[in-house]
Amino acid sequence: MTSEISQAINEALTNAKRVLIVSHIRPDGDAIGATLGLGLALQAAGKTVHMVLADGLPRSFRFLKGGSAVHHRSSAEIDLSVVLDCSDLLRTGGVLGDRQPDINIDHHITNLNFARLNLVMPGAVATSAILADFLPEWGFKIDKDIANALLTGVVSDTIGFRTSNVTAHALYLAANLVESGADLPELYNQALVRRSYEAAIYWGQGLSRLNRKDRLIWTSLTLEDRLKAGYTGNDDADMINMLSTVDDMDISVIFVEQKEGRVKVSWRAQPGIDVSQVAFQFGGGGHAAASGAEIQGSLEEVQEKVLQATFTILESHSNHKNANKNTLASISTQGI
Repeated sequence: MTSEISQAINEALTNAKRVLIVSHIRPDGDAIGATLGLGLALQAAGKTVHMVLADGLPRSFRFLKGGSAVHHRSSAEIDLSVVLDCSDLLRTGGVLGDRQPDINIDHHITNLNFARLNLVMPGAVATSAILADFLPEWGFKIDKDIANALLTGVVSDTIGFRTSNVTAHALYLAANLVESGADLPELYNQALVRRSYEAAIYWGQGLSRLNRKDRLIWTSLTLEDRLKAGYTGNDDADMINMLSTVDDMDISVIFVEQKEGRVKVSWRAQPGIDVSQVAFQFGGGGHAAASGAEIQGSLEEVQEKVLQATFTILESHSNHKNANKNTLASISTQGI
């Protein structure tokens, strides 16, 4: 089935002359890497390409070639639309209007298959990794700039090849991108290590109200925090990945207050715990170990509802682990 969809996407991209590429709001490294990687590849093949991110390109990724061509909106006439790294259309920020996308390429297990052609591969470590796999098969050359964009996506979504879904194939793809000219040390540094002074201040405000209960850790960032820090993004400045490194915690959650009475929630979980289902309960989605949702309500209201649902997931996991331990102990005793 994947080969049939791949062939259909190949034909659509080959025949198109004017292509719109869209990814999700609050774009991360994979959204940006996939957008620029595909966009530059299509441009090199002679296509007119419009790359759109509703929230624009974050400052930390403006070092990538092609970033200046990314816009907030586009009213250009097109004959093909591609959505990348989005589990549902709401995540695009409404930039497509009522138009059904022609192509949907993604790796989120909660993807709703909303396009005419859907290439959804939950086993892939990043949407950028899917493109790294298929672009050569579709006849598009991966040069240095495209390789840098795609490897940025892979490095970002695997948090530097640290996530549990990293496979030998993912490392093989990364090696191929390095062979094509990607600068791994520089991309790693830019995507995962460097932080602005404002982001550091912003983190400090979130860390000052850190909480934990059992094996769950959480904090929040308010609109006032963002204003005081001078942080221009409307995200958590990647603080959630730092929280996930705290010892003896199974789930980390961060609540980021948004305008118009909404709260962005991000979850991270240790292997064996699926937080995508709790995110899905609140209209979000993602992966078993990393998910998110944007929820209507005050910061206090959303925290209370989300923490209760997350504790339920954690308790279920704990009970399952204890049941397995009891079973193994019983088997061991019977063998004496």
